Amino acid sequence: MVVPELRPWRAADAVRPRLARAARAVEPRVARLFRITRPKTWQYTAGAATAGLALAAGVVTAAGPWDSTGQRTAERDRAVAQEHTGGADHGRGSADSGTAPGAPLPAPSAGSVLTGLGGASGAVKAAPSGRKAADVLDPLLKDPALGSRHAASVVDLATGKRLYGTGVGVPLVPASTTKIATAVAALTALGPDHRLTTRTVLEPGTGRLVLVGGGDPTLTARKDAGGLASLRTLAHGTAEALRKRGTHRVTLSYDTTLYAGSEMHPIGVNDNLAAVTALMADEARTDDSRSGPAPRAADPAGEAARTFAAFLRENGVETTSPPGPSKATKRADTLAAVSSPPLSALVERMLTDSDNDLAEALARHTAVATGKPADFDGASAAVAARLKQLGLHLQGVEFHDGSGLDRADRLTADLLTDLLATAADPDRPELRPVLTGLPVAGFTGTLTSRYTDGAAGLVRAKTGTLTGVNSLAGTVVDRNGRILAFAFLASDTADPHAAQSVLDRAATSLASCGCR
Repeated sequence: MVVPELRPWRAADAVRPRLARAARAVEPRVARLFRITRPKTWQYTAGAATAGLALAAGVVTAAGPWDSTGQRTAERDRAVAQEHTGGADHGRGSADSGTAPGAPLPAPSAGSVLTGLGGASGAVKAAPSGRKAADVLDPLLKDPALGSRHAASVVDLATGKRLYGTGVGVPLVPASTTKIATAVAALTALGPDHRLTTRTVLEPGTGRLVLVGGGDPTLTARKDAGGLASLRTLAHGTAEALRKRGTHRVTLSYDTTLYAGSEMHPIGVNDNLAAVTALMADEARTDDSRSGPAPRAADPAGEAARTFAAFLRENGVETTSPPGPSKATKRADTLAAVSSPPLSALVERMLTDSDNDLAEALARHTAVATGKPADFDGASAAVAARLKQLGLHLQGVEFHDGSGLDRADRLTADLLTDLLATAADPDRPELRPVLTGLPVAGFTGTLTSRYTDGAAGLVRAKTGTLTGVNSLAGTVVDRNGRILAFAFLASDTADPHAAQSVLDRAATSLASCGCR
């Protein structure tokens, strides 16, 4: 769908005064709380971050359980005890981790959340100007590896000032940076505490049991649920409820009517995502993978229902025939239910792992929450509508999916930095998972193997890659401790690795330039 411009001002314009006030209030407190020394690139101070990104320990702890990457616990630990250097699941010393003595364990918190302060003084730092940003970025962004069309935007989150811009309003293919928009839309429509619920219902007087899909692609059939909603747990609870009714034999069916329209993404069958359906287990992966491309079941809902039937049998309940699709009636009695982690955690997982299945699910839930059809068109319209309500500048922007896999999507560098500025607004704490979910350079998600010799830990960004398309959008802490939002979009690239390298160097240059 083509999105018309709502109004000639941007949300960033509204949040800039609040960001500046927050920065002035936060930085003196940081200086008083901690003795500041000049850090190496991996050293961080704790307690707060400039530009309104101060996260209290309780807020950080509640924001999500994705500690296998170390992000959440690392941030919490840094907010509580400055001497901690690692994250969750990393109790090893430097000898085990292969790092130099005194270096961080494998998952330090991101600099864009717990700011690395580069000076020896606790005074509020001078706001950066655009001159040096242009000096360092212009030569890089003229590299032929970025193709014939590219755009860039850099904004100081403390002041809202644009430090650099080229082609900022030109709509280009965004690839997976689209997920930033999906995240903002879903959080504003549903709230960070919303959970996706899968349940079973029994139709009165019929003995028909219906597994009702709640649009949770993280629903798992694995023995180790890891905090996710478990199909095994649902089967156990359902069997218990049936036994109390004296029922040991049912006819099982499944309901996927929460979503509408075609289940097939426009790119067709692809290892990057499953068919988009309201019922699946483990994202319909047919291997043991938990993220990234993988072969998928041809019929995710049917496969999940058959797995559920097997779990019922393990709990003493027989099903009379192979499960088929149906629709639960309003008269049906709920027997058991399981719920996903909160939406804040799902957003973090979606961004960290660039999870396409979650992205499409959250776009559809945004549609459900706003009364639009839960299909590709309705979800795209719902995402756009939520961004319009935030006052974001959408001239020329087009959404066709939630994941960015559709090459018909169009975003601008201006919109991406405005989305990040909105997520940093102190008055919108519900959007903070958009920032905390961004992969940490050199440590987590899609940036794990990038920036290992550059701005590791200081850049936090969402990547985007399609054939001929490379993009990068996120935040970076410059050498003076200021937090900058940036967005780089490149189309018609011939060598994806070369283009990716240029974008990484551009982000690294912002970390090292000082920008003042």
